[in-house]
Amino acid sequence: MTKYPIGIQTFSKIIEEGWAYIDKTAFVYQLGKNGGYYFLSRPRRFGKSLLLSTIEAYFQGKKELFKGLALEQLEKDWKVYPVLHLDLNVGKFDTPEALYERLDHYLSGWERTYELIPETSQSPATRFENVISRAYEKTRQKVVILVDEYDKPLLQAIGNKELQDEYRAILKSVYGVAKTMDGHIQMAFFTGVTKFSKVSVFSDLNNLKDITLSHQYAEICGITEKEIRENFDEDVARMAEANQLTKDECYAKLKENYDGYHFSKKSVGLYNPFSLINALDDQDFNDYWFETGTPTFLVETLKRTNYELENLTREEVTADLLGSLDSIDQNPLPLLYQSGYLTIKDYNPDFCTYTLGFPNGEVERGFTRFLFRYYAPIKIYESDSFVKNFTIEVRNGQPEKFMPRLEAMFAGQDYQVVGDAELYFHNVTSLVFKLLGFYTDVERHTTDGRMDMLVQTKDYIYIFEFKIDKSADEALGQIEEKQYAKPFEADLRKLYKIGVNFSSETRRIESWKVVS
Repeated sequence: MTKYPIGIQTFSKIIEEGWAYIDKTAFVYQLGKNGGYYFLSRPRRFGKSLLLSTIEAYFQGKKELFKGLALEQLEKDWKVYPVLHLDLNVGKFDTPEALYERLDHYLSGWERTYELIPETSQSPATRFENVISRAYEKTRQKVVILVDEYDKPLLQAIGNKELQDEYRAILKSVYGVAKTMDGHIQMAFFTGVTKFSKVSVFSDLNNLKDITLSHQYAEICGITEKEIRENFDEDVARMAEANQLTKDECYAKLKENYDGYHFSKKSVGLYNPFSLINALDDQDFNDYWFETGTPTFLVETLKRTNYELENLTREEVTADLLGSLDSIDQNPLPLLYQSGYLTIKDYNPDFCTYTLGFPNGEVERGFTRFLFRYYAPIKIYESDSFVKNFTIEVRNGQPEKFMPRLEAMFAGQDYQVVGDAELYFHNVTSLVFKLLGFYTDVERHTTDGRMDMLVQTKDYIYIFEFKIDKSADEALGQIEEKQYAKPFEADLRKLYKIGVNFSSETRRIESWKVVS
């Protein structure tokens, strides 16, 4: 059986102890030979730390670790460089003192290694500069700088502008040393989840090459289906047998749940490595990646900006917008993309725009459930009777039964409507149907307008029109006037037209009517 390195991010440990490793060393060789300054953004648990650990082993000249890997054949002139590896992934950065303490931990270690007398009264930037100079002086080799999760303190301070500005100033001064000490540096590589560009921590590093959306490096993290078939085919066969599937069906289910990430306009789909190796290890299809993090701030941002949830998978954005968090107060999509909840689904070369969408079933299920917890007036996911009966009634074509349940849901308890009331009601209602697994299309275009919501099952079609502070009759009148049902005239399924009126005062469904 394959040993899957769940939670192991150290290259030497993986190789020495015989854990599974997907060979990415050709990328490491290419970066190493080019030298220079690089930045890579990828979602959490996507292999960034393992990549930096692999780069570190390469520059430390640990040739024996690369036996049988691509880099062994590529590298003919092994050298040993001093490597300064700063990892900000660990730690709670709730105060500037916490960040200073983390920086001091690394600086003190490097000072001991290169026999420098620590001068803690100096700024972290000055100490870092002294370490680079001393390392170069003692080894006569240029220094390699690796920074893992450069943005962790900034992310933890989102929503606290004063603290984030202080973190930005500290990190900018430290990272900027890489530019002032350029003559002593062989390569610098920064990784993170996000890219902050406004008054950026990298503003002094104008020679930093961002390879986040580079087709050349699209596969540097993550796992392709080709790599799965080459490395784990026997395990997929065992997984198929354990789940009473054919091997092809098992591959298809793995793809549906964990594939779908794209990091350039023409890259192949990439599997989330954390979810994939957990699934293969467990021989089961669970939601692994989503359960390791709670996107609370993301959902709060969606609500605060009155974002129309149906646009999550249809809005087109530019590369500049994708690569910046400067506009999240108006548009939360960059943060959702950079965090891994959305990914590139299409590219329009005429306008140089990207269309985003959920990468796979795991993320869509998890994010939809999480959204509902923040939008819904009651917790239907904790109510077995609501879920069971509502689902059966929708499947059986019984709007006269499931609509009172929807009405009761909004009347169930007091709650706060944030922002646009009509948008809030639309978002919550569509989330109910999506959460329960129904094909749901919001703001569907027709020849004469846009229907508010379309829900389809195997046997039934439901067209919804929502009004606020008007009447259910007006909502039904719009369905008729705009001929929303016309595209389904030849459809053999039974069609229901449902008009719904919400009250902004009572925050409830005030009236509803159904015609078939």
